[in-house]
Amino acid sequence: MFAQLFSLVVGTLADFLSLALLARFFMQWVGAPFRNPVGQFVLAVTDWAVLPVRKVVPGLFGLDWASFLLAWVVQSLYLSVVVGITGLYGASSGFAVGVVVLSGLVETMRLVLELASAIVIIAALLSWIAPYAPLAPLFSQLADPLLRPVRRLLPPLGGIDLSPMVVLLGLQVLLRVLSYWRVGLLPFFAP
Repeated sequence: MFAQLFSLVVGTLADFLSLALLARFFMQWVGAPFRNPVGQFVLAVTDWAVLPVRKVVPGLFGLDWASFLLAWVVQSLYLSVVVGITGLYGASSGFAVGVVVLSGLVETMRLVLELASAIVIIAALLSWIAPYAPLAPLFSQLADPLLRPVRRLLPPLGGIDLSPMVVLLGLQVLLRVLSYWRVGLLPFFAP
């Protein structure tokens, strides 16, 4: 029971930090301004880790690889603690290290998909409920790269934009596929 509680607390903290790092990665990718409450929060939570790593891991193609790499490292560290506690794969073997690194990438991609889903949902809700809210342009800008390809194929029907539903369905399919990989690598994640 203690191991499960420990895993819950540490996993929540790892997911929180990783999501903040991935939000920073995504905001820089789309060129979103950081001069808003969300951007300032993301910078405040992640600057301590990202700024030193950027000296070693430069950005490439306009992407903040330091933030993405740190999110992956955070997830891998969390999973190494969990694997160490459970003793799965002989905890200190080379195979266990490989599984942890690969599982860390799978967990990072899961968080990317969950963050993308949250962005699309928030952008859609703001566009319907409060299109002139101060954060509406930010979330619209963040969701646009995800929605634009679908909008090209599926124009609004009767004035209703169905692209958020299509994108969310696609993201859920990808999350389902990742969940199979996740359980295959680390069986203790089985529901």
